[in-house]
Amino acid sequence: MGVPVLVGWAAGDVAAGLMATIGAFTALYGGDRPYLNRAIHLAAIAVSFALAVMLGVWAAGTPPLVVPVVVLIAMAATFLCNALRVGPPGAYMFALACAAGTGMPIGHFSIAHVGLLVLAGGSFAWLAHMSTALVWPRGPERTAIAAAAQAVARFVATVGTPGEDGARHAAALAMHHAWATLVTRQPARPRPNGSLSRLRSLNRELHLLFASVMNASISGGAPPAAAAEKARAIAAQAMDTTSQAERTEPAHIPLGHHRVSELLREGLRPWSPALLAAARVGVATAIAGTIGATLGLERAYWTMAAAVLILHQGLDWARSLQRGVERMSGTIVGLALAGAILAAHPGGLWLAVTLMLLQFVIEMTVIRNYALAVVFITAAALTIATGGHPTPHVEHVLWVRGVDTVIGCVTGLAILALTTPRAVALRIPQELANTLAASKRVLDHAAAGDVTAPEARQARRDLQHRTIVLLDAYDSSAGAKPWQRDAAVRSWPAVMAAQRLAYRVLSTCWSLEEAGAQAVERARALFGPDGPAEIGDALAALSEAVRLGARPEPLPLVPEFLGMEMRNLHDSLVYAGNGGSGEPGARHSDSASA
Repeated sequence: MGVPVLVGWAAGDVAAGLMATIGAFTALYGGDRPYLNRAIHLAAIAVSFALAVMLGVWAAGTPPLVVPVVVLIAMAATFLCNALRVGPPGAYMFALACAAGTGMPIGHFSIAHVGLLVLAGGSFAWLAHMSTALVWPRGPERTAIAAAAQAVARFVATVGTPGEDGARHAAALAMHHAWATLVTRQPARPRPNGSLSRLRSLNRELHLLFASVMNASISGGAPPAAAAEKARAIAAQAMDTTSQAERTEPAHIPLGHHRVSELLREGLRPWSPALLAAARVGVATAIAGTIGATLGLERAYWTMAAAVLILHQGLDWARSLQRGVERMSGTIVGLALAGAILAAHPGGLWLAVTLMLLQFVIEMTVIRNYALAVVFITAAALTIATGGHPTPHVEHVLWVRGVDTVIGCVTGLAILALTTPRAVALRIPQELANTLAASKRVLDHAAAGDVTAPEARQARRDLQHRTIVLLDAYDSSAGAKPWQRDAAVRSWPAVMAAQRLAYRVLSTCWSLEEAGAQAVERARALFGPDGPAEIGDALAALSEAVRLGARPEPLPLVPEFLGMEMRNLHDSLVYAGNGGSGEPGARHSDSASA
């Protein structure tokens, strides 16, 4: 943030330096990605910032186009960032960059000049972000494995305690991220004897350990001896840069995330979280921008940006309300700080130092205390928006910015309140059915003893993804308004039972994979002669009950290794169908409802 301003000051054009700082926000993205993938990711973000600002500046020349252009950019950014799993700050910064371009004093700059300045700031952020590759080239991969291993160690410590489910899910999330870092965001065929190959083998070893702990947990036994110590040893090995590399084996190629095309297809599915968030952002931004234009608010882009901030992450009502309150309260306090900075009007070196300090405090506080971070976000945004020029009526600017923020936040919350009920009613049953269907596909491969073929690995990957999405669906629905969350609360035992079933299926696949040449014989012993048909009938009956919201039929016979999980799921659906009354039939659901 500081260097572009310093360069502009040295060149005698501070306004150009401030323009370039918009591109410097590229540095907020991709901090956990491996460096080759990060290079492409950040380059795309830097170019996107330049295009967003250019479109905003172009729309400013034709005032009726301002709101439609910002709406389109906000919707596109929201959909892509949610569908492609772009982390925070996500779509907000792209919408803010476009909106700021509609009200930024560009002076003697042409639209192309503005785009080049923003791209220059993004290019410097790219260089700063990539510089650590020179000293720790596999740092993100090592960190991801170490974090996953520590999560597995914590899961081992919670087996048999009330915190087991949460620790298991946290470990699964961490390992899912590690696989994405090691495979999805890597070249298709790494060097056989390179460090990436060794790290992949360590992560596969961690998955096998997790599967063994899962099997012990589900059967009610104790985890394998020294499992936690082994997980921590894997973490230490991952961080050790002196160890010799191992040759890649076919089994080291793991499950990974979806490809970009698959993520986009999933995002375009009706009522998907990405599509719903984009639609909400579009409506709220259009309304907020129209209100700002109707009231004649100066630089009403702040109104649209506030609406985007509330909705772009697709959070539930409780978290969105908290975010709105924090945004409004933080902005009010931040306006006082911004007023002091604008009144002092720092220039040159002092302006660069001011922005660097503000951004540093933002990064140190934004995760821990968002309301406090907003104080400094407000001050930094208003300082950049001045373009390095004096602000003659500071009090007026601060008043208008406060009004803009309140209008945008209230508009975003109103749109969320109006669109929440149907989303809450649909999402959990839909994701429950998706999880059961994914379990069925994996079990078809497992019954044949073939869990390492490309189709089997894809099915396992999809099931792992579905377990994460299922719990996300519950979290979103449980965070709805109090009178809308009852159905979500009743579904909690079924969500946990379905997730336990999915993890049981996945751990079975890892056990079959470890069996190697004996996988077919072990699969026959597990499933028996009629097991695949029995499982298919049982899952079909449960899926139909979920789809209809009805009480499921009595559960048919299933292979013993899935018996407990299937019974728990059946009785949890009975519990939900009875309105959570706990009527007879829930005798097997104690572990799920816990």
